[in-house]
Amino acid sequence: MTRVLDARALNRALLERQLLLRRSTISAPNAIERLVGLQAQIPSDPYIGLWSRLEDFGPDDLAKLITDRAAVRMSLFRATIHLVTARDALALRPVIQPALERLFHRASPFGRQLVGVDLQRLLALGRALVEERPLTSAELRPLLHKRWPKRDPDSLAAAIGYLVPLVQVPPRGVWGASGQPRRTSLEAWLGRPLRKNSTPDALILRYLAAFGPATVADARTWSGLSALAEVFARLRPRLRTFRDEAGRELFDLTDGPLPDPETPAPPRFLPVYDNVVLSHADRTRIVRAFDRKRTGYMEGVNFGSVLIDGFVGATWTMKRDAKTATLRIALLDRLPKRDRVAVEDEGARLLMFVAAEASSRSVVLSQADAKSRTSR
Repeated sequence: MTRVLDARALNRALLERQLLLRRSTISAPNAIERLVGLQAQIPSDPYIGLWSRLEDFGPDDLAKLITDRAAVRMSLFRATIHLVTARDALALRPVIQPALERLFHRASPFGRQLVGVDLQRLLALGRALVEERPLTSAELRPLLHKRWPKRDPDSLAAAIGYLVPLVQVPPRGVWGASGQPRRTSLEAWLGRPLRKNSTPDALILRYLAAFGPATVADARTWSGLSALAEVFARLRPRLRTFRDEAGRELFDLTDGPLPDPETPAPPRFLPVYDNVVLSHADRTRIVRAFDRKRTGYMEGVNFGSVLIDGFVGATWTMKRDAKTATLRIALLDRLPKRDRVAVEDEGARLLMFVAAEASSRSVVLSQADAKSRTSR
Protein backbone atom coordinates (compact mmCIF):
# COMPACT_ATOMS: atom_id res chain seq x y z
CA MET A 1 0.00 0.00 0.00
CA THR A 2 1.32 3.45 -0.92
CA ARG A 3 2.40 5.50 2.09
CA VAL A 4 0.43 8.70 2.73
CA LEU A 5 2.40 11.77 3.81
CA ASP A 6 0.50 14.47 5.69
CA ALA A 7 1.33 18.18 5.62
CA ARG A 8 3.60 17.92 8.66
CA ALA A 9 5.62 15.05 7.18
CA LEU A 10 6.02 17.01 3.94
CA ASN A 11 6.95 20.10 5.94
CA ARG A 12 9.80 18.42 7.76
CA ALA A 13 11.06 16.82 4.54
CA LEU A 14 11.07 20.24 2.88
CA LEU A 15 12.83 21.96 5.79
CA GLU A 16 15.51 19.26 5.93
CA ARG A 17 16.26 19.61 2.23
CA GLN A 18 16.17 23.40 2.41
CA LEU A 19 18.69 23.56 5.29
CA LEU A 20 16.06 25.08 7.59
CA LEU A 21 15.93 22.49 10.37
CA ARG A 22 19.48 23.34 11.36
CA ARG A 23 22.06 25.67 9.89
CA SER A 24 24.54 23.92 7.63
CA THR A 25 28.32 24.19 7.47
CA ILE A 26 28.47 23.81 3.69
CA SER A 27 29.83 26.67 1.59
CA ALA A 28 27.67 29.36 0.03
CA PRO A 29 28.26 28.07 -3.54
CA ASN A 30 27.34 24.54 -2.50
CA ALA A 31 24.20 25.81 -0.77
CA ILE A 32 23.15 27.84 -3.82
CA GLU A 33 23.49 24.77 -6.03
CA ARG A 34 21.77 22.48 -3.52
CA LEU A 35 18.80 24.87 -3.46
CA VAL A 36 18.90 25.15 -7.29
CA GLY A 37 19.26 28.91 -6.90
CA LEU A 38 17.59 31.56 -4.77
CA GLN A 39 15.05 34.15 -5.83
CA ALA A 40 16.72 37.51 -6.15
CA GLN A 41 14.23 40.12 -7.39
CA ILE A 42 15.12 42.04 -4.23
CA PRO A 43 18.94 42.18 -4.11
CA SER A 44 19.16 41.53 -0.36
CA ASP A 45 16.89 38.47 -0.41
CA PRO A 46 19.54 35.84 -1.23
CA TYR A 47 21.72 37.14 1.60
CA ILE A 48 18.92 36.71 4.13
CA GLY A 49 18.00 33.34 2.64
CA LEU A 50 21.55 32.07 3.03
CA TRP A 51 21.97 33.61 6.49
CA SER A 52 18.94 31.61 7.67
CA ARG A 53 20.45 28.39 6.30
CA LEU A 54 24.22 28.56 6.88
CA GLU A 55 26.43 28.80 9.93
CA ASP A 56 28.76 31.79 10.12
CA PHE A 57 27.49 33.24 6.85
CA GLY A 58 28.57 36.81 6.19
CA PRO A 59 27.53 39.20 3.40
CA ASP A 60 30.98 39.09 1.84
CA ASP A 61 30.61 35.32 1.32
CA LEU A 62 28.03 36.06 -1.38
CA ALA A 63 29.11 39.51 -2.51
CA LYS A 64 32.51 38.16 -3.53
CA LEU A 65 30.91 35.38 -5.56
CA ILE A 66 28.99 38.00 -7.54
CA THR A 67 31.92 40.35 -8.10
CA ASP A 68 34.18 37.41 -9.04
CA ARG A 69 31.55 36.18 -11.54
CA ALA A 70 31.22 32.86 -9.69
CA ALA A 71 27.51 33.59 -9.17
CA VAL A 72 25.09 35.58 -11.31
CA ARG A 73 21.63 37.11 -11.08
CA MET A 74 19.47 36.32 -14.10
CA SER A 75 15.97 35.49 -15.27
CA LEU A 76 15.25 31.79 -14.82
CA PHE A 77 12.40 29.90 -13.22
CA ARG A 78 8.98 31.51 -13.74
CA ALA A 79 10.81 34.35 -15.55
CA THR A 80 11.87 35.73 -12.17
CA ILE A 81 15.36 36.87 -11.18
CA HIS A 82 17.34 34.09 -9.52
CA LEU A 83 20.82 33.94 -8.06
CA VAL A 84 22.67 30.86 -9.30
CA THR A 85 26.27 29.79 -9.59
CA ALA A 86 28.00 30.45 -12.89
CA ARG A 87 28.13 26.72 -13.57
CA ASP A 88 24.40 26.36 -13.01
CA ALA A 89 23.60 29.45 -15.07
CA LEU A 90 25.22 27.89 -18.14
CA ALA A 91 23.52 24.53 -17.52
CA LEU A 92 20.04 25.65 -16.44
CA ARG A 93 19.24 28.47 -18.83
CA PRO A 94 18.98 26.20 -21.94
CA VAL A 95 16.58 23.93 -20.02
CA ILE A 96 14.36 26.84 -18.96
CA GLN A 97 14.53 28.65 -22.32
CA PRO A 98 11.38 26.98 -23.77
CA ALA A 99 9.35 28.15 -20.78
CA LEU A 100 10.60 31.72 -21.19
CA GLU A 101 9.79 31.67 -24.90
CA ARG A 102 6.29 30.38 -24.16
CA LEU A 103 5.74 33.07 -21.55
CA PHE A 104 6.90 35.78 -23.93
CA HIS A 105 4.79 34.68 -26.87
CA ARG A 106 1.64 33.46 -25.10
CA ALA A 107 1.39 34.87 -21.59
CA SER A 108 2.85 38.36 -21.91
CA PRO A 109 1.48 41.30 -23.93
CA PHE A 110 4.88 41.86 -25.53
CA GLY A 111 4.89 39.00 -28.02
CA ARG A 112 1.61 40.16 -29.55
CA GLN A 113 3.11 43.62 -30.12
CA LEU A 114 5.93 42.18 -32.20
CA VAL A 115 4.04 40.01 -34.70
CA GLY A 116 5.77 40.42 -38.05
CA VAL A 117 9.09 41.55 -36.56
CA ASP A 118 12.13 39.49 -37.57
CA LEU A 119 12.96 38.23 -34.08
CA GLN A 120 16.33 36.82 -35.09
CA ARG A 121 17.46 40.26 -36.26
CA LEU A 122 16.00 41.88 -33.14
CA LEU A 123 17.72 39.46 -30.79
CA ALA A 124 21.02 39.74 -32.66
CA LEU A 125 20.94 43.53 -32.39
CA GLY A 126 19.92 43.43 -28.75
CA ARG A 127 22.70 41.01 -27.90
CA ALA A 128 25.27 43.11 -29.73
CA LEU A 129 24.17 46.26 -27.88
CA VAL A 130 24.34 44.77 -24.38
CA GLU A 131 27.62 43.03 -25.12
CA GLU A 132 29.14 46.32 -26.25
CA ARG A 133 28.40 47.63 -22.75
CA PRO A 134 25.89 46.57 -20.07
CA LEU A 135 22.66 48.53 -20.47
CA THR A 136 19.56 49.25 -18.42
CA SER A 137 16.18 48.65 -20.03
CA ALA A 138 15.73 52.43 -20.24
CA GLU A 139 18.96 52.69 -22.22
CA LEU A 140 18.17 49.72 -24.44
CA ARG A 141 14.64 50.76 -25.43
CA PRO A 142 15.47 53.83 -27.57
CA LEU A 143 18.33 52.00 -29.31
CA LEU A 144 15.97 49.25 -30.44
CA HIS A 145 13.14 51.67 -31.17
CA LYS A 146 15.42 53.58 -33.53
CA ARG A 147 15.59 50.46 -35.70
CA TRP A 148 11.86 49.61 -35.36
CA PRO A 149 10.23 53.04 -34.84
CA LYS A 150 6.68 51.78 -35.41
CA ARG A 151 6.92 49.11 -32.72
CA ASP A 152 6.29 49.38 -29.00
CA PRO A 153 9.70 50.08 -27.37
CA ASP A 154 8.80 48.23 -24.15
CA SER A 155 8.01 45.10 -26.16
CA LEU A 156 11.26 45.37 -28.12
CA ALA A 157 13.29 45.52 -24.90
CA ALA A 158 11.20 42.78 -23.30
CA ALA A 159 12.05 40.44 -26.17
CA ILE A 160 15.72 40.80 -25.30
CA GLY A 161 15.00 40.27 -21.61
CA TYR A 162 12.97 37.11 -22.16
CA LEU A 163 14.77 35.51 -25.05
CA VAL A 164 18.46 36.40 -24.63
CA PRO A 165 20.23 35.01 -21.54
CA LEU A 166 21.06 38.22 -19.69
CA VAL A 167 22.73 38.76 -16.31
CA GLN A 168 22.53 41.77 -14.04
CA VAL A 169 26.07 42.97 -13.46
CA PRO A 170 27.60 44.41 -10.26
CA PRO A 171 27.24 46.57 -8.31
CA ARG A 172 23.62 45.40 -8.57
CA GLY A 173 23.19 42.58 -6.06
CA VAL A 174 26.31 43.38 -4.04
CA TRP A 175 25.66 43.84 -0.30
CA GLY A 176 25.95 47.48 0.75
CA ALA A 177 26.21 48.73 -2.83
CA SER A 178 23.54 50.13 -5.09
CA GLY A 179 23.09 50.36 -8.80
CA GLN A 180 20.56 50.13 -11.57
CA PRO A 181 19.97 46.71 -13.13
CA ARG A 182 22.39 46.86 -16.05
CA ARG A 183 22.51 43.70 -18.13
CA THR A 184 24.80 41.95 -20.53
CA SER A 185 24.69 38.48 -22.02
CA LEU A 186 25.56 35.50 -19.85
CA GLU A 187 28.10 34.25 -22.36
CA ALA A 188 29.88 37.61 -22.57
CA TRP A 189 29.96 37.97 -18.78
CA LEU A 190 31.34 34.51 -18.12
CA GLY A 191 33.35 34.06 -21.31
CA ARG A 192 31.88 30.58 -21.76
CA PRO A 193 29.12 29.10 -23.93
CA LEU A 194 25.83 27.69 -22.71
CA ARG A 195 25.61 23.95 -22.16
CA LYS A 196 24.07 22.11 -25.10
CA ASN A 197 22.18 19.39 -23.21
CA SER A 198 18.78 20.93 -22.55
CA THR A 199 16.68 17.95 -21.42
CA PRO A 200 14.91 18.64 -18.10
CA ASP A 201 15.42 15.20 -16.50
CA ALA A 202 18.45 16.14 -14.40
CA LEU A 203 16.78 19.40 -13.36
CA ILE A 204 13.70 17.56 -12.09
CA LEU A 205 15.87 15.21 -10.05
CA ARG A 206 17.52 18.25 -8.48
CA TYR A 207 14.10 19.76 -7.80
CA LEU A 208 13.04 16.64 -5.91
CA ALA A 209 16.29 16.67 -3.93
CA ALA A 210 15.60 20.26 -2.85
CA PHE A 211 11.78 20.37 -2.67
CA GLY A 212 10.44 16.81 -2.70
CA PRO A 213 8.41 14.74 -2.33
CA ALA A 214 6.39 16.59 -4.94
CA THR A 215 3.72 16.24 -7.61
CA VAL A 216 4.12 16.91 -11.30
CA ALA A 217 2.09 20.11 -10.77
CA ASP A 218 4.51 21.19 -8.04
CA ALA A 219 7.48 20.82 -10.38
CA ARG A 220 5.61 22.75 -13.06
CA THR A 221 4.84 25.57 -10.62
CA TRP A 222 8.50 25.83 -9.63
CA SER A 223 10.06 25.60 -13.06
CA GLY A 224 7.43 27.00 -15.43
CA LEU A 225 8.11 24.06 -17.75
CA SER A 226 5.33 22.19 -19.56
CA ALA A 227 5.04 18.53 -20.56
CA LEU A 228 6.58 17.39 -17.29
CA ALA A 229 4.31 14.36 -17.04
CA GLU A 230 6.45 12.84 -19.80
CA VAL A 231 9.61 13.60 -17.84
CA PHE A 232 8.27 11.98 -14.68
CA ALA A 233 7.18 8.96 -16.71
CA ARG A 234 10.77 8.53 -17.92
CA LEU A 235 12.14 8.99 -14.43
CA ARG A 236 9.59 6.79 -12.64
CA PRO A 237 11.84 3.67 -12.52
CA ARG A 238 14.41 5.76 -10.61
CA LEU A 239 11.93 7.25 -8.14
CA ARG A 240 9.71 6.19 -5.26
CA THR A 241 6.16 7.39 -4.85
CA PHE A 242 3.82 8.42 -2.05
CA ARG A 243 0.38 10.00 -1.78
CA ASP A 244 -0.62 13.18 -0.02
CA GLU A 245 -3.77 13.48 2.05
CA ALA A 246 -5.72 14.56 -1.02
CA GLY A 247 -4.68 11.40 -2.86
CA ARG A 248 -2.24 13.09 -5.24
CA GLU A 249 0.80 11.11 -6.32
CA LEU A 250 4.10 12.39 -4.92
CA PHE A 251 7.46 11.56 -6.47
CA ASP A 252 10.77 11.46 -4.64
CA LEU A 253 14.35 10.30 -4.90
CA THR A 254 14.91 6.87 -3.43
CA ASP A 255 17.21 8.37 -0.80
CA GLY A 256 15.33 11.62 -0.18
CA PRO A 257 15.27 12.33 3.57
CA LEU A 258 11.95 12.02 5.41
CA PRO A 259 12.55 13.20 8.98
CA ASP A 260 10.24 12.35 11.85
CA PRO A 261 7.29 14.77 11.54
CA GLU A 262 7.80 15.69 15.20
CA THR A 263 11.40 16.86 14.61
CA PRO A 264 11.77 20.28 16.30
CA ALA A 265 11.91 23.18 13.86
CA PRO A 266 13.43 26.42 15.20
CA PRO A 267 12.18 29.85 14.10
CA ARG A 268 13.58 30.90 10.74
CA PHE A 269 13.26 34.26 8.99
CA LEU A 270 12.71 34.09 5.23
CA PRO A 271 13.13 37.00 2.81
CA VAL A 272 10.29 38.59 0.87
CA TYR A 273 10.71 36.06 -1.92
CA ASP A 274 11.91 32.58 -1.04
CA ASN A 275 11.45 29.46 -3.11
CA VAL A 276 10.60 27.38 -0.04
CA VAL A 277 7.23 29.16 -0.04
CA LEU A 278 6.73 29.60 -3.80
CA SER A 279 7.75 26.29 -5.34
CA HIS A 280 4.71 24.02 -4.95
CA ALA A 281 1.26 24.12 -6.51
CA ASP A 282 -0.08 23.14 -3.08
CA ARG A 283 1.67 25.28 -0.44
CA THR A 284 0.01 23.70 2.58
CA ARG A 285 3.28 21.95 3.44
CA ILE A 286 4.65 25.38 4.44
CA VAL A 287 1.64 27.74 4.63
CA ARG A 288 -1.20 26.28 6.66
CA ALA A 289 -4.37 26.08 4.61
CA PHE A 290 -6.30 28.39 6.92
CA ASP A 291 -3.51 30.99 6.81
CA ARG A 292 -3.42 31.52 3.05
CA LYS A 293 -5.63 34.61 3.06
CA ARG A 294 -4.01 36.10 6.14
CA THR A 295 -0.45 35.74 4.92
CA GLY A 296 -1.29 36.94 1.40
CA TYR A 297 1.39 35.11 -0.54
CA MET A 298 1.10 36.73 -3.93
CA GLU A 299 3.09 38.94 -6.24
CA GLY A 300 3.80 42.39 -4.88
CA VAL A 301 3.59 41.62 -1.17
CA ASN A 302 6.39 43.47 0.56
CA PHE A 303 7.14 41.52 3.72
CA GLY A 304 9.17 38.52 4.73
CA SER A 305 7.86 35.49 6.55
CA VAL A 306 8.79 33.73 9.77
CA LEU A 307 8.65 29.96 10.10
CA ILE A 308 7.37 28.92 13.52
CA ASP A 309 7.30 25.17 14.16
CA GLY A 310 8.13 24.83 10.47
CA PHE A 311 5.13 26.70 9.04
CA VAL A 312 4.63 30.37 8.23
CA GLY A 313 3.53 31.80 11.56
CA ALA A 314 4.38 35.48 11.23
CA THR A 315 5.42 38.17 8.79
CA TRP A 316 8.20 40.71 9.20
CA THR A 317 9.26 44.10 7.88
CA MET A 318 12.28 46.24 8.65
CA LYS A 319 12.67 49.99 8.90
CA ARG A 320 16.12 51.55 8.84
CA ASP A 321 17.75 54.93 8.88
CA ALA A 322 21.33 56.06 9.40
CA LYS A 323 21.47 55.09 13.08
CA THR A 324 18.50 52.89 13.94
CA ALA A 325 16.95 49.67 12.72
CA THR A 326 13.57 48.27 13.74
CA LEU A 327 12.32 44.79 12.96
CA ARG A 328 8.53 44.45 13.19
CA ILE A 329 7.13 40.93 13.52
CA ALA A 330 3.39 40.34 13.17
CA LEU A 331 2.31 36.98 14.61
CA LEU A 332 -0.60 35.19 12.99
CA ASP A 333 -1.59 33.44 16.23
CA ARG A 334 -0.86 33.69 19.92
CA LEU A 335 2.26 31.88 21.04
CA PRO A 336 3.48 30.55 24.38
CA LYS A 337 6.06 32.81 26.01
CA ARG A 338 8.90 30.39 25.26
CA ASP A 339 8.11 30.48 21.53
CA ARG A 340 7.73 34.25 21.52
CA VAL A 341 11.15 34.61 23.09
CA ALA A 342 12.67 32.25 20.52
CA VAL A 343 11.17 34.32 17.67
CA GLU A 344 12.41 37.57 19.23
CA ASP A 345 15.90 36.14 19.75
CA GLU A 346 16.14 34.97 16.14
CA GLY A 347 14.84 38.36 15.02
CA ALA A 348 17.55 40.07 17.04
CA ARG A 349 20.16 37.93 15.31
CA LEU A 350 18.69 38.90 11.93
CA LEU A 351 18.91 42.58 12.90
CA MET A 352 22.57 42.16 13.86
CA PHE A 353 23.22 40.59 10.45
CA VAL A 354 21.34 43.18 8.39
CA ALA A 355 22.12 46.30 10.44
CA ALA A 356 25.33 45.59 12.28
CA GLU A 357 26.38 49.24 11.97
CA ALA A 358 23.21 50.64 13.59
CA SER A 359 23.66 52.17 17.04
CA SER A 360 20.12 51.18 18.06
CA ARG A 361 18.31 47.98 17.07
CA SER A 362 14.79 47.06 18.16
CA VAL A 363 12.51 44.07 17.70
CA VAL A 364 8.78 44.84 17.86
CA LEU A 365 6.52 41.83 18.21
CA SER A 366 2.79 42.37 17.63
CA GLN A 367 0.00 39.88 18.04
CA ALA A 368 -3.70 40.57 17.78
CA ASP A 369 -4.28 43.33 20.32
CA ALA A 370 -1.06 42.84 22.26
CA LYS A 371 2.41 44.16 21.58
CA SER A 372 5.77 43.63 23.19
CA ARG A 373 8.99 45.46 22.52
CA THR A 374 12.57 44.43 23.18
CA SER A 375 15.68 46.46 22.41
CA ARG A 376 19.02 44.94 21.51
